[in-house]
Amino acid sequence: MCGIAGIIGLRDVQSAQGKIDSMLRQLAHRGPDAEGCLVNDGVALGHRRLSIIDLSESANQPMTDPSGRYTIIYNGEIYNFRKVKSKLKDYPYSTESDTEVILASYIKYGPACLSELNGMFALAIWDANERTLFVARDRLGVKPLYYSITGDGILVFASEVRAILDSGLVERKVDSRGLYDYVMYHSVYSPRTIVEDIQQLPAGTFGVFSRSRLSITQYWRVEDDQAGIVSDDEKLVRRNIRDLLLSSVEMRMISDVRLGAFLSGGIDSSTVVGLMSEVSSQPVDTFSVAFDEKEFDESAYSSLIAKRFNTRHTSVKLTVEDLLDQLPEALSRMDSPSGDGLNTYVVSKATRDAGIKVALSGLGGDELFAGYPTFLLWKKVRSRMRHVPGFMREALGSIVSRSNRSRNQRLGALLSAKDHDLATVYPLFRQVLSKRAVSDLCGANGHKTDIETSLAARSPSISGFPLLSQFSIGELLGYTQNVLLKDVDQFSMASALEVREPFFDFRLVEYVLRIPDSIKFPKYPKSLLVESVAPMLPDEIVHRKKMGFVLPWDRWLRGELSEFCEVRINALAERGILQGGQLNDLWQSFFSHSGGVLWSHVWHLAVLEDWLEQNGF
Repeated sequence: MCGIAGIIGLRDVQSAQGKIDSMLRQLAHRGPDAEGCLVNDGVALGHRRLSIIDLSESANQPMTDPSGRYTIIYNGEIYNFRKVKSKLKDYPYSTESDTEVILASYIKYGPACLSELNGMFALAIWDANERTLFVARDRLGVKPLYYSITGDGILVFASEVRAILDSGLVERKVDSRGLYDYVMYHSVYSPRTIVEDIQQLPAGTFGVFSRSRLSITQYWRVEDDQAGIVSDDEKLVRRNIRDLLLSSVEMRMISDVRLGAFLSGGIDSSTVVGLMSEVSSQPVDTFSVAFDEKEFDESAYSSLIAKRFNTRHTSVKLTVEDLLDQLPEALSRMDSPSGDGLNTYVVSKATRDAGIKVALSGLGGDELFAGYPTFLLWKKVRSRMRHVPGFMREALGSIVSRSNRSRNQRLGALLSAKDHDLATVYPLFRQVLSKRAVSDLCGANGHKTDIETSLAARSPSISGFPLLSQFSIGELLGYTQNVLLKDVDQFSMASALEVREPFFDFRLVEYVLRIPDSIKFPKYPKSLLVESVAPMLPDEIVHRKKMGFVLPWDRWLRGELSEFCEVRINALAERGILQGGQLNDLWQSFFSHSGGVLWSHVWHLAVLEDWLEQNGF
């Protein structure tokens, strides 16, 4: 796991060296173990290394093949690199790294090498003969890659937005459509960012930069598996899921450094830890956060699982005051503004402080196995709305939408919608603020967001999947990629911790999406997952109340964080990028408990202003 940066097309070598050095300083937290760069006529490639596989200096990057033609910089891990390497025996390897295997594979197969790789990655390969740059991102978008092409055709790219800004090649200007997305979803959805002229390379794509143009090709889409619905033999399905999960966990335990796992005591993290214990010959290192406040504390459950699997368990006791003390540092480490992520920062920091460089996470279980209440709500909407005449839904929706409450406005939009396909329903479920509220704040008429447009364009292929799987696809393309995975990357790498997610193995994803709803959800949320690994999880874990990492944000924003928020809300109102009067009214409504304004409606706006201030906007 590392940080990468590059500039292609800047002929002034001295200028390029200075800019790539600035970008690497911004990425130092991602790779504290080594730094390297290659700068010559028209190309500058930089790398910060977090050493995980082959700790020797020979595995440092940039890495160039023996011919001198190809040079790679890469962020991530390829879990099946030894298998890929076994097929490429004619390459003269000089390291035991996965980086060199990617390079050898690209030299032999070109872009088709991506189909051989199972892992999380963002990579760039420079071809000195053709003077072209190949860039690619993993299938599910676990690792980020941002880029910008300047007016004079220079490509600048990096693992983080702030590194690109530090190149001095991109103007610090807020993107209006990215801002609209952020206010609505508390994160900017790919391919946009909050910065005008900086974009994200979409998940599952590769690009070729040549003659000042970047051509992007999609090499994998989550809905492209045309193998059809899997067998309705429940025993066979459960056995296949267990085998795929075990394989995924085992692959993600490859490491030349100490490795651990996050353990909340929920179904997903407990499953991962249980399978790790099955594979490992040594006790697994597990980490959890404990609180004195019972409403936040899950330590009883994590301790139960730790004892069951004989893990070396570390429970980090935190007070609410500890979390508040860590908040300024967490916000300062935020590469892209987000209304979430403090939980990931806290757990990652505690894990890294204990000497762990790699941690496995249960992230993804809810998205794949229908663990959220919205999955069943989606099915109810699909089955019930069709029985209500359109004129009745439209009339009722119009009445409900007149409310000043964002929640009612979203409900009204749902009722009056002409169609209740995924492209219509999913974005409504994930809105933090209604489209009307966002339009009022942004001073612009509502428009389709990128996730709405993307789901609509992919609707013909998505509609062939079972209903629960359709919603999983919405989650994978929407909230998962653009909030969960983005936050895990930026807040774990802030502490130089590599996080691996076994539930996001593409083989498992492709299989689970083709499972019929009747098998996936016959009894209770994630029952298929529980029964697939049975009798691994005790009833106390399976049937416990779902908690997550819940913090007292509502109390904080009216108490300890009220001044922090009010100062930043006022400053944001003065910028002119949002309607100042509407913004201040929103804050006052929250503070006075009126209008149904929740903490989540205002916190991400205070975070946005804090991010803009810290990054010189």
